[in-house]
Amino acid sequence: MNLSELKNLASAPGDTPPMPVLFVGHGNPMNAITDNEFSRGWRAVGRALPKPRAVICVSAHWETRGTYVTAMESPQTIHDFGGFPRELYEVEYPAPGEPALARETKAQVKSAEVGLDVAWGLDHGCWSVMRHLFPDATIPIIQLSLDRTKPPRWHFELSRELAPLRRRGVLIAGSGNMVHNLGMIDWEARVGFDWATEATDQLKNLIAGNESDMLVNYRSLSREVQMGVPTPEHYLPILYAVGLRNEEEPVSFFNDKAELGAISMTSFRIG
Repeated sequence: MNLSELKNLASAPGDTPPMPVLFVGHGNPMNAITDNEFSRGWRAVGRALPKPRAVICVSAHWETRGTYVTAMESPQTIHDFGGFPRELYEVEYPAPGEPALARETKAQVKSAEVGLDVAWGLDHGCWSVMRHLFPDATIPIIQLSLDRTKPPRWHFELSRELAPLRRRGVLIAGSGNMVHNLGMIDWEARVGFDWATEATDQLKNLIAGNESDMLVNYRSLSREVQMGVPTPEHYLPILYAVGLRNEEEPVSFFNDKAELGAISMTSFRIG
């Protein structure tokens, strides 16, 4: 452990009131650089949050075999998309990493061997949102990967092991989309298709009602939900958020709208 990590551990608080938990619908990468209702919504939420010691982001865009956390001092800004304007590829989000938190996270998780990764960085599921939530890029951020080989229940249960970190000043944020069907998007649409709106409403009701078993077993839900979640990676970050909710904690929704017909931007805060 180097001197910087020792300082981070020394300055880390003991038990504090739990930090909120976020799930953020990140949608089109252009939201990273566009002044629109979604980016303004992220900024408003960021201003309302208590300042975290650090952030753990679970992004739809880091799928692995096994579970990993980023453990470098200075994570790179990853431009993991194609076909967008040059200005989007020029964006850098120079938030620091926090290797000490990576090791703390590794120690906290008992159900899986968590690897320390120094090659990844911050993908657009993370930085496109974080640059609006925390525009000064001074809060340390690490990412936790999604093990693509595991079922939804496993992800939900792993998230619960992270709960003590909330009382150590850590904000945990999932980044994906409730409805994410790239095969059905309409680039001209500014609202959601009827089936996408219905799927979002069903999932919102389950989240509000703390119906975690039904959310975990989303593959048994309606046809509209199956259309909205054709692949799991953008949905699983929801399970990381709801798995961290205490029964008495309130949930509030924001950016509650769809775009491109088949992408739901609906997001929520717990606590």
